[in-house]
Amino acid sequence: MTDVSTHSDWIVRASNDHSQLERIEAFFSNHAYQPHRHDTFAIGRTLYGVQSFHYRGAVRHSQLGMTMILHPDEEHDGEAGTQEGFRYRMVYVEPALIQKIMKGKPLPFFKQGISHDVRLFHATNTLLQKMDYALDTLEEEDALYDLATTMYEVAGENRQHRHRYDYIAAERAREFIHASLDQDIALDHLEQNTGRDRWSLCRDFRMLFGTSPHRYMIMRKLDIVKSCLVHGKSVIEAAMIAGFFDQSHMTRHFTRAFGITPARWKQMHVVKQ
Repeated sequence: MTDVSTHSDWIVRASNDHSQLERIEAFFSNHAYQPHRHDTFAIGRTLYGVQSFHYRGAVRHSQLGMTMILHPDEEHDGEAGTQEGFRYRMVYVEPALIQKIMKGKPLPFFKQGISHDVRLFHATNTLLQKMDYALDTLEEEDALYDLATTMYEVAGENRQHRHRYDYIAAERAREFIHASLDQDIALDHLEQNTGRDRWSLCRDFRMLFGTSPHRYMIMRKLDIVKSCLVHGKSVIEAAMIAGFFDQSHMTRHFTRAFGITPARWKQMHVVKQ
């Protein structure tokens, strides 16, 4: 993209009316994000400059030719590594999409948060195109399959988790959460609706979807908030529509999840049709 000024920070979000993915391109001149964690894989590449971030106890530096791959629920931040700022593209992939392909394997893990593997770089080419490139459904699904299988190939076997997981029960719990976002649900409800004891279900859910059932529910409410903000709703309207107690409650969760306040997120975002 060439039609957004780089004199100030910005985030362009691809229109996702028919997509399962969130794709963004952004520029930051200095500090970008406070420490935060989201429940998706964040997979991207730096287009210009150096993107620096803290991840798993060390400072990482993403540059041209590398692939960033941040695991769900792993805390990270973001800032420019040089005075020139940085520009990057990112795609956020829900673990549930990976599980639809891999059917119950523990999620692949990349300890460094950055990969130099050319297989992974090539597997992200389709999903990391310009924001004004509209992926058709089959193209996106093919690209997701290539990405998922390459992630497992590059990461290798996760030897820490050899026991079996009940993917069907975990998926039922996930679907129940989606259907109950306007309700105050508890582990009792998930247990009753899946036939799986709550603690085994919690373990399975974390390993298969990258986060806890409660945090998954909060993140889906925050997805509603982002959609409302993009469509012109105020921050307080978005909080109420998504079912949060109040604006401050939502803002705390939003900042912890995305590293910026909802007001700043709304101010910076442009949807590329």
